[in-house]
Amino acid sequence: MDKLLLKSGPRLTGEIAISGAKNAALPILCAALLSPEPLRLTNVPRLNDIATMQRLLRDMGVAIAADGADVTLDGNDLSNPVASYERVKTMRAAILVLGPLLARCGEARVSLPGGCAIGARPVDQHIKGLQAMGAEITVEQGYIHAKASRLKGARICTDMVTVTGTENLMMAACLADGETIIENAAREPEVVDLANCLVSMGARISGAGTDVIRIHGVARLHGATHSVMPDRIETGTYLCAAAITGGDVRLRKTSAAYLDAVIDKLMDAGCDITIERDAIRLKAPPRLKAVSLRTAPYPAFPTDMQAQFMAINCVAEGVATIRETIFENRFMHVNELMRLGANIQIEGSNAIVRGVERLEGATVMATDLRASASLIIAGLVAEGETLIDRIYHLDRGYERIEEKLAQLGAEVRRVS
Repeated sequence: MDKLLLKSGPRLTGEIAISGAKNAALPILCAALLSPEPLRLTNVPRLNDIATMQRLLRDMGVAIAADGADVTLDGNDLSNPVASYERVKTMRAAILVLGPLLARCGEARVSLPGGCAIGARPVDQHIKGLQAMGAEITVEQGYIHAKASRLKGARICTDMVTVTGTENLMMAACLADGETIIENAAREPEVVDLANCLVSMGARISGAGTDVIRIHGVARLHGATHSVMPDRIETGTYLCAAAITGGDVRLRKTSAAYLDAVIDKLMDAGCDITIERDAIRLKAPPRLKAVSLRTAPYPAFPTDMQAQFMAINCVAEGVATIRETIFENRFMHVNELMRLGANIQIEGSNAIVRGVERLEGATVMATDLRASASLIIAGLVAEGETLIDRIYHLDRGYERIEEKLAQLGAEVRRVS
């Protein structure tokens, strides 16, 4: 099993390009199930989760041709509306095939999903919404069985804000009979990117990016070409890596438009940030100031950046309180950061982080995708060597992370 070895080194400097967003690419790949015509995508990141989704779609009969970041999917021969446990068990996003399969094929059999163990993320909102659209759904032996001759438009108000739930219902509604209104919809940029792709395929969608989305069903969607948005979480992660080292970096092929909350906190920490049309430059002080934060659905501070900010607070000047409101198990990185010498106290859904003068290298274990990133960030400044085990989590969400960090001057390498 691969591990990542880091040595405390110089401040990060230089520039790198940001990849396409995993959390946008996964639902957009599933959109290919809605049409018999080819969907051509650019800026698709090369990640384990993307490869898993492509294998899943191939199992269903989708023809896929990939050339680097360019991927073409042809759903003309879609014949097997089943998502098996073997494909789904490592990737929660596989639930996103449920809505498109049901809308196009009239039935679907999808295994209950897996993924990072960061807390309960139930799919009941997906099921409730599809039932409101006329689907007959049962859950048996770990599989969701759904049937509907044709879905019908409905008014759906989700009990909680759910990104994948919003995306699943929006895709299903594209081929439903009549108008569907999704209230309490997720507002994330990835939802908007999916909507933009669907509109280019002929869907009639309005309100994406707000908490009320309207979809007028159409009889058929056609092929299209779409470029996946840049990854805002990858962008934020490299900004934190530069910040903790007192670095000066420029990130290309990205946008600050989706990162207001993250950039505000980095500026509060003492960083100087310059925004360009498709780039962000960060200059960090020798030592950061502690910044408190509270995670919440977009446009508030993202839960996917909580662990990275905890890492920079570990060596910042002062005391910070981090409150996690999205996932109840998303402090699993705390014990690993404490192995590096961090001073962190957990009080329910709050973590109190007291900045220390220095961290010390040690062997640590990644527990989920973003926790892995937090350990890398801390390892960049921990004296000596830090060895991070179980980095297969990283390969699910960060494209060539050790290569990109090395381009910025980090002493990092993958070891077996």
